[in-house]
Amino acid sequence: MKEWKLWYSQPALNWSQGLPLGNGRLGAVISGGVESETWHMTELTYWSGKAERTISHSNGKVDLEHMREQFFAGNYKQGEVLAKQALEPEKGNFGTNLSVCELLLQFEHQGEDLVRELDISNALATMAYKVNGKSHKRETFASHVDRVVVSHLSSEGAAGVSFTLGIEGSTEHFESWIEHGDTLMFKGKAIEKMHSDGECGVYAQGMVKVVIHGGTIQRNDEQIVIKNVDEAFIYYAVNTDYEKSDADWVEESSRQITQAVAKGYSQLKADHIADYRRLYDRVNLDLGHSERANLPTDERIKLLLNDQEGDPQLFALFFQFGRYLTIAGARADSPLPLNLQGIWNDGEANRMQWSCDYHLDINTEMNYFPTEVSNLAESHLPLMRYIERLSVAGKSTALDFYGCEGWVAHVFSNAWGFTAPGWGLTWGSNVTGGLWIATHLIEHYKFSLNQEFLEQQAYPIMKEAAAFFLDYMTIHPSLGYLVTGPSNSPENSFYIEGLKDTEHEHHLSMGSTLDQVLVRDLFVFCLEAAELLQVDSELQTRLKGVIALLPPLLVGKKGQLQEWLEDYDEAQPDHRHLSHLFSLYPGNQVTPQGTPELSAAARVTLENRMQREELEDVEFTVAIFAASFARLQDGENAYKHLSHLIGQLCFDNLLSFSKAGIAGAETNIFVIDGNFGGTAAVAEMLLQSHAAEIHLLPALPQIWHSGKFTGLRVKGNAEVDVIWEQGELVSATIRAFSTSTTFLRYQNQVVPIELEVDSIYTIDKHLNVICNC
Repeated sequence: MKEWKLWYSQPALNWSQGLPLGNGRLGAVISGGVESETWHMTELTYWSGKAERTISHSNGKVDLEHMREQFFAGNYKQGEVLAKQALEPEKGNFGTNLSVCELLLQFEHQGEDLVRELDISNALATMAYKVNGKSHKRETFASHVDRVVVSHLSSEGAAGVSFTLGIEGSTEHFESWIEHGDTLMFKGKAIEKMHSDGECGVYAQGMVKVVIHGGTIQRNDEQIVIKNVDEAFIYYAVNTDYEKSDADWVEESSRQITQAVAKGYSQLKADHIADYRRLYDRVNLDLGHSERANLPTDERIKLLLNDQEGDPQLFALFFQFGRYLTIAGARADSPLPLNLQGIWNDGEANRMQWSCDYHLDINTEMNYFPTEVSNLAESHLPLMRYIERLSVAGKSTALDFYGCEGWVAHVFSNAWGFTAPGWGLTWGSNVTGGLWIATHLIEHYKFSLNQEFLEQQAYPIMKEAAAFFLDYMTIHPSLGYLVTGPSNSPENSFYIEGLKDTEHEHHLSMGSTLDQVLVRDLFVFCLEAAELLQVDSELQTRLKGVIALLPPLLVGKKGQLQEWLEDYDEAQPDHRHLSHLFSLYPGNQVTPQGTPELSAAARVTLENRMQREELEDVEFTVAIFAASFARLQDGENAYKHLSHLIGQLCFDNLLSFSKAGIAGAETNIFVIDGNFGGTAAVAEMLLQSHAAEIHLLPALPQIWHSGKFTGLRVKGNAEVDVIWEQGELVSATIRAFSTSTTFLRYQNQVVPIELEVDSIYTIDKHLNVICNC
């Protein structure tokens, strides 16, 4: 049964065909075939660079005032000159996440009937084949319970397994040696010269131990040689000194492997599967089936856009693969959140000006778009802690660069919570990057209704963000609105004065739409939270006043949702970023029922981008297209873009990538946000709860005419199951874990529903509650 497996009948010739494993800290991509196998190993905290305070050349509010005078007067060029002087620091030792090493296995035989599989229902990677008619198998997994990566190599009959095991480091500062004939020891330092000085970085130390039954094991130079064994077990562990206060970490890998070997492979595997399935089994999805489900995954990907038959199960597999990657990459105890490449790394981004870090102008946010709805809230917790870290570091940035209270972060961040403006004015001056990522605090609360989390973490952090914007924002002298600025609409530009040339192309302005949408959500949340918690009465009064001064969303002369406060012409109408559509998705200031005129304008914006021949074909852009059309309740367009994402912007191993040529990329580069954005889009097509209602099957495409799902989460702390046939709702079940009042929507039907804590409601196709138990 291959329904929930990525599988292939050919060897993985490179990283982009390999199978990803992870335990929330350690990552592995397994490539190769019968004759050789490579483990590409990563660790979430293995970063070059270091924590350092970014030097500011700003005089705070004095410089802000001078810049704003220029922008308000229409002198954008001079305003940007002043912004460059004050708000463009040196890069410093920012760093990047780096690969640790590669384990190299060489085998002494050739074989046939190769099958490689990644079983996402059990988080197991296997490679099976035959040698002279006898079966061979390699099975590998990354255990979160025991903090190790483990592999079992076996064959049919005795003495059938022989191979050599070696290791290669991924950085210049790496050394390895063999101890006791069966253990590869290694240590390294995460250094590189693109994003830091080539000297500072995190240290790592680890080991690889081989245990055999039968046969022999010996060393040969720098390799371990295993000959004619019945079966072999490989145990891998690595740890770093990231934020360690003592030297105990050096021995941690040895302790982990000693305990794993003592437990034994069978128990390790059983514990791993039980731990993983506790999370994975919460959600099931059936979108229908086709004959293609029996084909290898790479063939199904290639077939997806070539005809009209469709492959609904591939979309369900892609959705569950996204959940698999969330569990593999982010656990409640992960030391850092998912970065641009999750916890994996193909090495390509490290060689570019944009690195394997935390992009706060959509990419890191998109990594967590599906987390709550797909019932994996625990995986959100590392991001909650990271946001708290940004809020601490961002206080210095707010003071140093703007002379303001509260905290602020911008576009990029790293393992140490970098919050300063970026070192490129065209992208680095986005003043709401920290606020965008902080909206995940709001999401986590609204899905859980955890008042302790609200009181102790979400509200205090957001209150300090509000303190910054209350101090930083200014009244537009001619429009009377309270606006941000100078800031940009990531990472886009515009023309002024009706002239379309480089002389009149600019990035910075006052009151970009993204800023205003995020600030409105921030102020409204803080007001509602303060009222609920019955605190900060003076702040409540002030927020009510400033919310009334924020600019509205506007429709431009071409019928589009404006990206800036003024109706500028887009200098890059085929740009990959659609930041102002945050108001549609993942935000909810634009909804088909609540703001039909703005929804129509958002559709115009999407269609204008879609029709551009030179549209930057990027994984996160396509995912946003799909999710945005789902919010517009347009299932066919959402499906179209999901098909494009899976069929054109995923490697053979179903991991998404950014095409060569995008933002300076020299080759197709793995970027994981497309996987998570696509997963979120699937969920949005089936269930929405962003507008004070539970909307069943809001954007169901015709090709998914019959199906069912169980366990998806909605805001208000509830789970929903749905069954549909021939495009029509059959029934739904709501499991409420809190008491709340909401509305239930299906097509044109809307009914109020009272949910009581620990109650289950069965709903028929007319939205009648037929059972309340």
